[in-house]
Amino acid sequence: MTIGRSVALCLLMCSTFGASQAMAEDDYAVFARAYVEQHIVPFLSEAVVVDAVNAQNAKFAGLQQADVDALDQKWRAEVESGDKPMIDEALASPLSKFLMEQREASEGVITELFVTDDKGLNVGQSDPTSDYWQGDEAKWQKSFQAGPGAIFVDEVEKDESTQQLQTQVSATIVDPKTGAAIGAITVGLNVEGL
Repeated sequence: MTIGRSVALCLLMCSTFGASQAMAEDDYAVFARAYVEQHIVPFLSEAVVVDAVNAQNAKFAGLQQADVDALDQKWRAEVESGDKPMIDEALASPLSKFLMEQREASEGVITELFVTDDKGLNVGQSDPTSDYWQGDEAKWQKSFQAGPGAIFVDEVEKDESTQQLQTQVSATIVDPKTGAAIGAITVGLNVEGL
């Protein structure tokens, strides 16, 4: 990141959070939140995102927890297998292709993106995730379940899927027509890239 971009981002953070809050949070969390607010949140209301999430919410409306668990187990088995029909189908979707484009355009800052529905199941992703159901994890619970406008910045760790030191930031996806929370996005950010 150039000095000019760093200064601009600091100014954005201070205007967004106020100087006292910006100083109170870990530096990575402040930069990660600002990055997501500036680069990710604006595209969450685009049709490719909203339509895909709404379609999956309707398709899976009647799923019970046993169904969710079965889908997750199928996905996890495919991660370890050479045959990946469920994963391949997900990666071929228009939403996944859009997320891949966003990752590529970030010039290495974004390590991965994935969108989940109102049950925490993957709708689209830039890269295969290690599991299909995110609903039992803080990233989904502290974004989707927190409602519109929620952004959750997780701790820095080495990601199993990407093998990079990253933080994950999750934000609620809202249907612009209804104002209701319909899903969430999780963005892996390369901490060094911030």
